[in-house]
Amino acid sequence: MTQRSVTHAMFTIERTYAASPARVFKAFADPVAKAKWFGGPDEWEKGPAEFDFRVGGREISSGGPAGAPIHIFNCVYQDIVPDERIIYTYDMVLGETRISVSLATIEFKAQGAGTRLIFTEQGAFLDGYDDAGSRQEGTEWLLGKLAESLALKGA
Repeated sequence: MTQRSVTHAMFTIERTYAASPARVFKAFADPVAKAKWFGGPDEWEKGPAEFDFRVGGREISSGGPAGAPIHIFNCVYQDIVPDERIIYTYDMVLGETRISVSLATIEFKAQGAGTRLIFTEQGAFLDGYDDAGSRQEGTEWLLGKLAESLALKGA
């Protein structure tokens, strides 16, 4: 029988980007812009995806290393204020196992000619499969990929 457990944790990451709040917000709101940075490492195989960016809309992103269980990000947008805030709830599934359920808030604040992004996640990490430290590390990696995408000409 599986040992059941839940660990609650919260983390906040702040980043500054040399792009306007509208441009950084678009990197989350536009499916073409988001596809340039949101996902696993380049060598991962891509799985089914869905993108419906509106309050009540869903986003699903999936993929993983060849031959390994698929990682599935399954999100519902709860609040969207253009160029200011996105709030969503999501669960992460590894293969057939739900490993976490989270609430994420992304704030976009003008800072000079750029944007200060504040990402806060409150999570319930399930049955020893995931933890806040690993999730924070993965989120920091994704926000780094966002920075690379924003630095590209025409992005």
